[in-house]
Amino acid sequence: MFTPRGLGNPPAVRRDHERDQRRSAPVDRGPHRFPPGLFDAVLLDRDGTLVEDVPYNGDPEKVRPVPGAREALDRLRAAGLRLAVVTNQSGLARGMFTADQLRRVNARVEELLGPFDTWQVCPHGERDGCACRKPAPGLVRAAARALGTSPTRCVMVGDIGADMDAAAAAGAAGIMVPTPATRPAEVASAPTVVDDLPAAVARILDRIGLVAAPASASRRGTVLVVRSDAAGDLLVTGPGIRAVAAGADRVVLLCGPRGRAAADLLPGIDEIIEWPLPWIDGHPAPVDPDDIHRLTDRLTTADADEAVIFTSFHQSPLPLALLLRMAGVPRISAISDDYPGSLLDIRHRVPTGVPEPERALSLAAAAGFTLPDDDEPALRLRADRLPAAPAGPGEPGYVVLHPGSSVQTRACPPELAIRIVRVLHGAGYRVVVTGGPDERELTARVAAAGGLDLGGRTGLGELAAIIARAGALVVGNTGPAHLAAALRVPVVSLFAPTVPYGQWGPYRVPTVRLGDAGAACRDTRATRCPVPGHPCLSAVEPGRVLSALRLLGVPADAPAGAVFAGPPRGPAVTATGGVAR
Repeated sequence: MFTPRGLGNPPAVRRDHERDQRRSAPVDRGPHRFPPGLFDAVLLDRDGTLVEDVPYNGDPEKVRPVPGAREALDRLRAAGLRLAVVTNQSGLARGMFTADQLRRVNARVEELLGPFDTWQVCPHGERDGCACRKPAPGLVRAAARALGTSPTRCVMVGDIGADMDAAAAAGAAGIMVPTPATRPAEVASAPTVVDDLPAAVARILDRIGLVAAPASASRRGTVLVVRSDAAGDLLVTGPGIRAVAAGADRVVLLCGPRGRAAADLLPGIDEIIEWPLPWIDGHPAPVDPDDIHRLTDRLTTADADEAVIFTSFHQSPLPLALLLRMAGVPRISAISDDYPGSLLDIRHRVPTGVPEPERALSLAAAAGFTLPDDDEPALRLRADRLPAAPAGPGEPGYVVLHPGSSVQTRACPPELAIRIVRVLHGAGYRVVVTGGPDERELTARVAAAGGLDLGGRTGLGELAAIIARAGALVVGNTGPAHLAAALRVPVVSLFAPTVPYGQWGPYRVPTVRLGDAGAACRDTRATRCPVPGHPCLSAVEPGRVLSALRLLGVPADAPAGAVFAGPPRGPAVTATGGVAR
């Protein structure tokens, strides 16, 4: 194998006769198999992440690895992961060093830290307008291509916000290892933050191992899976449900009314039981003993061989586990911090901050279910369940703006939404404004600035069909963001930091995050903004949304000043009623 030639790459060295396993050769992975598609490769920034940051360094003698770097990288190589260096080197454009000096510095990095499968170097300056300089996603995409994988199967490790932004814009995961030079705002915005490079490697391997079931695990029969939440919660649980379906003869889903429309779109489900659970719903009705008895009877008729109860981190699976025991279900698995007594057969624990889809996959794995080799842990929908999109938006390529949310803290402030439409419209973007039946007044106000108003005119399926034809979705932390992720549509995420972004942000889809990640509402889980004026989002400049679309490569395809002809005629609300917000 050869290290490829190119600008900034170390000299080509023959490596295929080396006897060690530092390259990403297949190795024995022990009693667990790593699931295909979680991570194939790790991309690493050079200066400040792999080696000490010496500004504009052209001297190989000044290369100093960060503590523990070689051992950490060897752990990744031994796990079969491919490695790439992705680095901005504007010193070349500035004349601070030559291309030959850059190659010799990079060769010294390999000499000290072992070989990398590819080097991707941006030699341009900040004002050159290239597509490769981080935070643009070009280097991440190029590294994925060189490694024979996709950005969604890569994780980027870096020390500044540009590294995290480049990863997100390409759809890759990101782990930040801050240095004293890292700005606090960059740390606050990062999806995952650890202390050093060895900790980053440990986090990567832990996430991989968390969703890997023992190789001998094999489950069959009828499995009852549970997620009684809103549509977005069902969507992020989808990979876990598919993992169960891959090892079960039949899958029965218990969900609540708020999630039913999403459940109808998820692959792997054979039957749906819709039932509200008063210990889960945010606005529950009083507990009705007769209703609980009827639910227990209905669970009995499912004749399940086992159950897997998916919950959010703040919810308890134990009340339902008791009912399932009463219904005669012999094997029950759930995540529970509380002592379950005899209610659970598999009591699973998950570290904080794990992305929700991986959290669900980890529970499925603990119960003995993993995704098949031809699947990967991305969100997915059943294409055969999507209705035709309404005719009003016209040709694909428009931008969807979904300003509302059932949780006030996660909605885009109306005045900001109006300004976003005005700016995008003026830049030549066609904007479609969507919302639920109770948001018609909001969407009409917002769309009046230059968009097409579809507020209250789509059910969840129609909304998915509209998003599927979009160039991008601009949205808060709410259900449509996960629809976009399932449809591989880029997201401009107006993310209020009331919940962790790394856990609830759009998963494995190109994304730009906007908003004040360090605002006073951070990690409060507040449903109504605790700070007057909603400052975490209201301070976002609409021009940043425009810049985000350009970073994501979403072109404006409408002539500047063009106006939509108006909403489609006739009712388009489905029986499921409204959208998941």
